[in-house]
Amino acid sequence: MRILFMGTPEFALYSLERLAKTDYDLVGVITKPSKPKGRGYKVTPTPVKSLGERLGLKIWEFEHLNTSEVVSLLKRLSLDLIVVVAFGGLLGKEILDIPKLGVINLHPSLLPKYRGASPIQSVILNGETTTGVTTIWMDEGLDTGDIILQERVEISPEDDAETLTRKLSRIGAEVVIRSIRLIEIGKAPRIKQDERHATYTQRLKREDGCINWRKSAKEIYNLVRGIPKIGAYTYLDNKMLKIWKVKIEERCPKDGVFGEIVEVNERGMVVKTADGFLSIWELQPENKKRMSVQEYLRGHKVKIGTVLGGPT
Repeated sequence: MRILFMGTPEFALYSLERLAKTDYDLVGVITKPSKPKGRGYKVTPTPVKSLGERLGLKIWEFEHLNTSEVVSLLKRLSLDLIVVVAFGGLLGKEILDIPKLGVINLHPSLLPKYRGASPIQSVILNGETTTGVTTIWMDEGLDTGDIILQERVEISPEDDAETLTRKLSRIGAEVVIRSIRLIEIGKAPRIKQDERHATYTQRLKREDGCINWRKSAKEIYNLVRGIPKIGAYTYLDNKMLKIWKVKIEERCPKDGVFGEIVEVNERGMVVKTADGFLSIWELQPENKKRMSVQEYLRGHKVKIGTVLGGPT
């Protein structure tokens, strides 16, 4: 079976590596173009390109797929199947019709819930305790294709979006291989998604990380866990303070206004929320490195009664 892989971020790496270890004819990889990153704007390949090169695979880089150039390439490759894992874009019918057996996609949620751009972050933001992975037959819609296989995954209270991404990536890779095996013998299911239960997620923006201390302690805790790449943040003395790790305080004898630092102890800074208190354990001052609260307090005087919030 001649297979082409399409993918871009780290989430796709386990699937590519697992596929490369099979006896299938992996003809190559399509990924997004290398882009300048970091302070020095050094041109950096995508994680999938880096792995593909280490595996000795043929690499093609395209920003957009639905072009005559890509269509012409795919037709020349005489493909049986295309496997898509987080490439970053929809495929048009012309491409979907090229492989003899179709195009499949791995999505990191239990479809039809959490379609779209941020399913992993959104399940944590919404306080879900389970999620999963789904392989689908791709169609022209956004994560709307018929389901092949699904596997449920528990979300630990300690999981954040990064640890959950790695967990789903590993499990998803095995589901991809199982799906391909079923396709090979003509026994892959085509289960229609129930549109009544469909939900959609949006691409997260920097401002989504701003902490509203009028929300519950659990909501803020989930925000910190849910967007580690963007980073949850607040303001202290009109300077941004990123918050990396917090703990819900079950008991606190203090009272205060929303966002008020009511206690500073050996573990962290205790802050008032809508329904209780959060203890900040790790943070990052503006233009500084990430550090524990203990490290921060050695260089900063924090007064009880200080209120965290937006800049004034």
